[in-house]
Amino acid sequence: MLKEVLSEIKPTKKEEADFKRVTTSFLKKLNAKLKDAKAIIGGSGAKGTWLKGAHDVDIFVVFNYKKFSTKSSELSDILDPVMKKCFPKHKRVHGSRDYFQITYQNFDFEVVPILNISKAEQAKNITDISPLHVKWVKKQKRNDDMRLAKHFARAIGVYGAESYISGFSGYVLEILIGYYGSFEKFLKAASSWESGLIIDVENYYKKKKVMLELNQSKLQSPITVIDPVDKSRNAAAALSAEKFTFLRTAANEFVKNPRKEIFTKERISFKELKKLNTNIVYLEIQPLSGKRDVVGSKLLKAFEFMKKELNEFGLLDSGWEFDGKALVYFSLQRKLLEPSFVREGPPTKLDHATQNFKRKNKDTFVKGKRIYANIQRKHVELKKAVIALVKEKYVTERVKKIKITLL
Repeated sequence: MLKEVLSEIKPTKKEEADFKRVTTSFLKKLNAKLKDAKAIIGGSGAKGTWLKGAHDVDIFVVFNYKKFSTKSSELSDILDPVMKKCFPKHKRVHGSRDYFQITYQNFDFEVVPILNISKAEQAKNITDISPLHVKWVKKQKRNDDMRLAKHFARAIGVYGAESYISGFSGYVLEILIGYYGSFEKFLKAASSWESGLIIDVENYYKKKKVMLELNQSKLQSPITVIDPVDKSRNAAAALSAEKFTFLRTAANEFVKNPRKEIFTKERISFKELKKLNTNIVYLEIQPLSGKRDVVGSKLLKAFEFMKKELNEFGLLDSGWEFDGKALVYFSLQRKLLEPSFVREGPPTKLDHATQNFKRKNKDTFVKGKRIYANIQRKHVELKKAVIALVKEKYVTERVKKIKITLL
């Protein structure tokens, strides 16, 4: 069954040939204009762990350490004029060190300036370490297992360390495959993971030593995965408890009952939502322009805000996905609300809090030992509430456009 899945996610020979042809052409064009640096391929393309259909390529422009280590903050400015000559339509993106985005022969390239280092301690920026990651992953020779792990994580919605996902980065999954030895062994172990687990594949520490030597801010994630090329870094620091639990549950389900279907991502389906016997708010959102992580974070905040505001209509379920555009849905019990509701205030013995509650609410009354207020709702109909909600400043500042469908 895993062989069948792999055949569906592994790039075809034609895809690999196209990838090689386009990246070789890109590198040749860029390197012809570089004087004190060299452009190389990085990321999953260099590791050989990319998935079928992927058209994203990481390129690192490597600068000599001795010559440029004191100019780390200037590397993007040094590279900028070269990028303008080679690729006039490039876009410069702000980051911990600015990088460049270019679409070239139907592939999306990100060009990142870095220093040529041989050990993590030399890094002036986290991106400097990236080629060391490539080197370590290639040594593991577990490309197909790593592909399966990435595809599995994507299917269950835990792939990506971006702040709006807080899941497993591709590199963390590669480390875990290297540690456990295969995809199946990884899932078997993950099915019984406990929070607080420390994975130190290169045996840099003993368990207690990790807790003492690493900054506590780096140990807040459910599991700690020591970066095999940088012992001071927890590669899984971005992982949330929610996504940790998702993976453990899915792994447990797969170990007990291996099914191909678990590798298929469940997408929000308008057709399926129509079958539910509830009130559905379905939103098609055009996101703002910008870095995917920043845009995704804004979308998540808008989603959480709307979810909270619609809760009084009896929220049964909700969900969102972001892949170019964003789809959001809310499943609700009610279409209509009472014109007013009672808001509970503090105990009357708390004089300052009580006076403050009175200032914020006009129609107050005391019952027992607590103060309350009668609140008139602005909107009692779901349709009007949703129309008003998407016009709220908190929402409009975080999205470009929203199309509303009510079922």
